[in-house]
Amino acid sequence: MAQMTIPQIDPLLRDRRSPSVFDPAHTLDDAALAALLEAARWSPSWGNTQPWRFLVGRRGDATHQRIVAALSRGNAQWVPAASAILIGLRQVGAEPDDPKGGLRTYDYTAYDLGQSAAHLCVQAVSMGLSVHQFGGFDHDAVAASFAVPAEWQVLSGIAVGRWLPPAERTDVDPANVEREERPRKRRPLDRLAFAGQFGDPLRLELPE
Repeated sequence: MAQMTIPQIDPLLRDRRSPSVFDPAHTLDDAALAALLEAARWSPSWGNTQPWRFLVGRRGDATHQRIVAALSRGNAQWVPAASAILIGLRQVGAEPDDPKGGLRTYDYTAYDLGQSAAHLCVQAVSMGLSVHQFGGFDHDAVAASFAVPAEWQVLSGIAVGRWLPPAERTDVDPANVEREERPRKRRPLDRLAFAGQFGDPLRLELPE
């Protein structure tokens, strides 16, 4: 059977990677950080509720240090070199000063946080930056350290910075070097898009 030719997508999406080797000398200035957060701010959300928040630390500041202290052992080997670390939170309950008594449902807030992170990620790539999202950190420790209210759930981490080829650093863990050189892989379309019933591939007529 002939190989189908998948249409090209935007290079910002096609060339995106999640590196684990960042330039420890690169800094993220206020304008760059504001652009990333602005991209996240304009992402879609259910009913325009915007149920996400971010804790933001830049390398060298106190917020960054407190986030680093909560990293898992594996992530502590590479995340601290990123120019900034963001912790994403989703709303899970009504805020005390909400006159409407909160959202009708919180079922979609994790989805909306993910969309805002995706927008931030694409904006970062457009600026020549790289993003690696992660979950390996002590969520409870972060919540306690930053006095996160009960109506907000600490969910995910985002490392942002400038990718550096592993050969340009002498302190990179070999496992991270191997991960950097690993080719990107994704499931084929017929294993992620179905029609008729679950598991039945969506049939697309694409050029060979």
